[in-house]
Amino acid sequence: MDIIVNYVVPTIHVTLCLFLIAVVLLQTGKGADMGAVFGGGSQTLFGSGGAGNFLTRLTTGMAIGFMVTSLILTYGSTRTATSGLIDRLPLAPAPATPQGGPGPGAAADIPNAGGEPAAPAEPAPPTAEAPAGEPAPATP
Repeated sequence: MDIIVNYVVPTIHVTLCLFLIAVVLLQTGKGADMGAVFGGGSQTLFGSGGAGNFLTRLTTGMAIGFMVTSLILTYGSTRTATSGLIDRLPLAPAPATPQGGPGPGAAADIPNAGGEPAAPAEPAPPTAEAPAGEPAPATP
């Protein structure tokens, strides 16, 4: 389907554009018919109204084809756009886990079926540098 929308339809569209321009330029102006009616010196190839009906129908057909290929090209160009603003936003950093706690995606991150929050993780044990209950000394 992409080959048709990307190669065949644009080729048909450009061809229709060129033929539509040629058909419009072949048509005579409205002033030429008035000269033929009153016997003026205009020499028309098909008479005063001979080719008008054929050229009018050909112009209508070319215009309809031009509009249809325009709609197909518009549909094809809007269908391929898949990126959005949300896709371009940077990802949020992963939350930090305490030492010894469950990693991301563990069962503790998922709430239970009762709707109650999961039990909090146990605090990390105190380190050997600062005894429990005493504040750490300030460094100058």
